[in-house]
Amino acid sequence: MDTRFHLDMTLLIFAAAVATFATRIGGYVLITRMKKIPPRLDAALNAVPAAVLTTLVAPNFYAGGPEVKIAMAFALVVGLRFNVLTMLAAGWVVVMALRHGAGW
Repeated sequence: MDTRFHLDMTLLIFAAAVATFATRIGGYVLITRMKKIPPRLDAALNAVPAAVLTTLVAPNFYAGGPEVKIAMAFALVVGLRFNVLTMLAAGWVVVMALRHGAGW
């Protein structure tokens, strides 16, 4: 593997950072300038967390093996009762137990 400094990769990372910052600060500036948030925009913003969660969980659920599916289902049940950190720890423990204990 070549570990030398690559200017093109550094510029690409910098451009991605600038674009990310611009979209984040642009959304903040746009919302703060509005006197009242329109109902359609409010509904769209309320749908963002579910959409992000779906894009993070769904590919792993379908691409993972049976141990991942079992761990995600268990984490979902734990998440209904406990906080997020407990849910993540429970899912991790289950998938590690199935992979190393059961040999999946």
